[in-house]
Amino acid sequence: MSRLLGGTLERVCKAVLLLCLLHFLVAVILYFDVYAQHLAFFTRFSARGPARALHPAASSNSNCSRPNTTAPSSGLPEVPSARPGPTAPVLPPCPDSPPGLVGRLLIEFTSPMPLERVQRENPGVLLGGRYTPPDCTPAQTVAVIIPFRHREHHLRYWLHYLHPILRRQRLRYGVYVINQHGEDTFNRAKLLNVGFLEALKEDATYDCFIFSDVDLVPMDDRNLYRCGDQPRHFAIAMDKFGFRLPYAGYFGGVSGLSKAQFLRINGFPNEYWGWGGEDDDIFNRISLTGMKISRPDIRIGRYRMIKHDRDKHNEPNPQRFTKIQNTKLTMKRDGIGSVRYQVLEVSRQPLFTNITVDIGRPPSWPPRG
Repeated sequence: MSRLLGGTLERVCKAVLLLCLLHFLVAVILYFDVYAQHLAFFTRFSARGPARALHPAASSNSNCSRPNTTAPSSGLPEVPSARPGPTAPVLPPCPDSPPGLVGRLLIEFTSPMPLERVQRENPGVLLGGRYTPPDCTPAQTVAVIIPFRHREHHLRYWLHYLHPILRRQRLRYGVYVINQHGEDTFNRAKLLNVGFLEALKEDATYDCFIFSDVDLVPMDDRNLYRCGDQPRHFAIAMDKFGFRLPYAGYFGGVSGLSKAQFLRINGFPNEYWGWGGEDDDIFNRISLTGMKISRPDIRIGRYRMIKHDRDKHNEPNPQRFTKIQNTKLTMKRDGIGSVRYQVLEVSRQPLFTNITVDIGRPPSWPPRG
């Protein structure tokens, strides 16, 4: 009997022990479940800000300044730490017919024209003579090239009139004065080749080149300094010629070519030292490549010339007529691909970039007669 009671008591004790163990396991499970809920609650609370200091490690990670890294996700929607900065507005294209043009202009060269005055008149022009319209995007980037020597008086008037005209025309442009060093015979066309190359060194986006004498000022701002499908001659009616084209093949004064057109004719000739001939050679090059010259209406293509004494180092080239007749033979070897020069100084002035160059000396010509 006692043996039977002992076995029953042993089974009861085992059952109680198993029940206690089961109770303990249930308590442990419930404990961890409640702990997890409390942990999630405090995590959400600290993410909202007040208790951020309780988790310095997390704060230091969120403020890390390493580029191109991604913070681990917490499972909650990401909130940007700061608003992105404003993006630059997309400007519309500049109109083909700018609305601010004046038309016919009164051009005179009697008033004093200090550079300080011209600078005050053009506050939007940047150092080096660069300008970009603030309200539209131009279709072209224009380099204005001026062959130059000893014409500071003329340059001041040119800058006074041309900067406002070019700005009203909504052009993105730069002005380059190519100054021939020394007192040897002047070479206009070679200086223009130098200007083409040096402007592209500064800004490879130039795709339109306006070649202008420093003593010519347009009398109408509707004569737009842009490049088109064909080379363009702007100065078709100068006052010194009675506001008429002197002859059909005249291409002097002010002209414009796109980068592709300029390279197609191998640039300008380098061998025309002294006055005259290079414009006719350029006209021949254009004709030989199958292009045609475009011109503005004569009513808006008028120019005034600033009077000056002829430069003693710019006498007529005695061989110019022979050279003009041989353009077909010389244009492939004489041009932008063969120009040789040395840049002596580049000076970016408030209204233009001055580039002083040594272009060498002319060959010795046989005496005339």
